[in-house]
Amino acid sequence: MPDHVHLLLTPLRDQNGWPFPLVGILQCLKGVTAHRINKLLHISGPVWEEESFDHVLRSEESLKEKAQYIQQNPVEAGLVRAPEDYRWLWISPDLKL
Repeated sequence: MPDHVHLLLTPLRDQNGWPFPLVGILQCLKGVTAHRINKLLHISGPVWEEESFDHVLRSEESLKEKAQYIQQNPVEAGLVRAPEDYRWLWISPDLKL
């Protein structure tokens, strides 16, 4: 999306079997991508807002609902006619919907 990003992910687990904290994952992701975006655009400064809106999905139904929402978001925004036409949409083959 031109002004925001949707991610649907499953955190990796540490050596004790605990999922890595989402705050750390987002901090790393935002840092790496901001650096790369600034480099590509020959600019400097913040790329992302400090806040993020996350949801823990606890059921297959919730997963399917969020995945469908993410897929339809560029269609609803009038950017494309069909989700598969949006060049920035990637769905892992491991995600069974």
